[in-house]
Amino acid sequence: MSELLKNESLYSVIRAPHISEKAARAQEHSQYVFEVAASANKQKVKDAVEALFNVKVESVNIANVKGKVKAFKQRTGSRQGWRKAYVRLTDGQTIDVTAKP
Repeated sequence: MSELLKNESLYSVIRAPHISEKAARAQEHSQYVFEVAASANKQKVKDAVEALFNVKVESVNIANVKGKVKAFKQRTGSRQGWRKAYVRLTDGQTIDVTAKP
């Protein structure tokens, strides 16, 4: 039961893998991109990735993505911003982001 709660807290830090062309190019250099919680810091992301995927993390960089300003029926509004983390693994380690852990 405690392992289930632990996994829930890990998934509250790491929301989902971010799939894009830029993320695919980064994977060639052992770097993976994840959507993370707004309250997540580098240490929390590192611990969560190491626990979920059984890999060794070399470094973590976090970026805030601002929401775009869009027009909705002659009114302007903005989409919600989000946070992403670039996780670099040590040499020789990989993560299959398309499969469920």
